[in-house]
This record gives sequence, C-alpha cells and structure tokens, in this order.
Amino acid sequence: MKREPDHGTKHSPRFEGARCLIVEARYYQHIADELLRGARAVLEKAGAEVEVLTVPGALEVPQAVVIALEAADEQGTPYDAVVALGCVIRGDTGHYDIVAGESARALMDISVAYSLPLGNGILTVNTEEQALERAQVARLDKGGGAAEAALAVLGLKRAMWREPAQ
Repeated sequence: MKREPDHGTKHSPRFEGARCLIVEARYYQHIADELLRGARAVLEKAGAEVEVLTVPGALEVPQAVVIALEAADEQGTPYDAVVALGCVIRGDTGHYDIVAGESARALMDISVAYSLPLGNGILTVNTEEQALERAQVARLDKGGGAAEAALAVLGLKRAMWREPAQ
C-alpha cells in the first residue's frame, strides 16, 4: 500500500537562510539515497541552506555532528539545525543494540548540550524491507520526517527566543 507522507509542510513556516546540516551514514547506500532525498526536499522547500556530510556508519554520525558544529562556530557560521540519517538493520549479533542505542543516545546528548534542533532519521529495523518502507520518499519518508522534526524544534527555539521564522 502506497502512503503519502505528510510532515506538516503544507503549513510550515519558511526558514529562509537557516543553515541546516545533514549528516548521513552511507552503510546501506540505496537506503541512504532515499533518506537524503526526503530530508533535502523538506529543508529546501522550507527555504533552508543545506550542507551534507557523509560518514561510513551510524556510530560516526554523532562524532561528525560535533566536529561540524564546532568548526562552524569557530568560523562564525553556526548551524541552526541538524538532521542525522542512517540505517541499522538487526543482525545475528548484539552489535545492532550497541549501534542503535549508542548513536541515538549520543545524538540526544548533543542536541540537549548544544540546544540544537536535531532530527534523528537513523532507522533501526529488523529487515531491509522495513528499512525501504521507512526510507522511500513515496512511502513513509522518514528522512523527510527527521528534517521536519528539526525544523519544528527550530521554530520553537526561534519563538522562545523571539526570532522570526520568516
């Protein structure tokens, strides 16, 4: 069954010029392609500037986020929001639990420590079929959903600090 995702973009505020970083894990390239396509579409539709960093796997995503945040701050070009993308598929060992749990924990820690709007689009699934269902833009579009979540928190942050969303 084909379902069209609705991330609320029909009524979302514009975020012209907001600097948004996507950090994507490319371990499953065909899944990463779909996640990135969905996230990029949502951010660009909102008027955000998008930069993409690529890392090998989900455990490297939080590290890359912090490196990019600190480099951007040092250069005087901070990011307004981050979207983390990737996929972890359960295997026969306990490695899945470590990768899924630690990447999610680290991203939450980063988001709170930096007061950073961060959408977590790292899929944690049992099968490749589940991953494709969630990643495909024409299906559940979890990449787009992660971008929409980051923008929603960015809107909240701007409202709390009385910065116009535009």
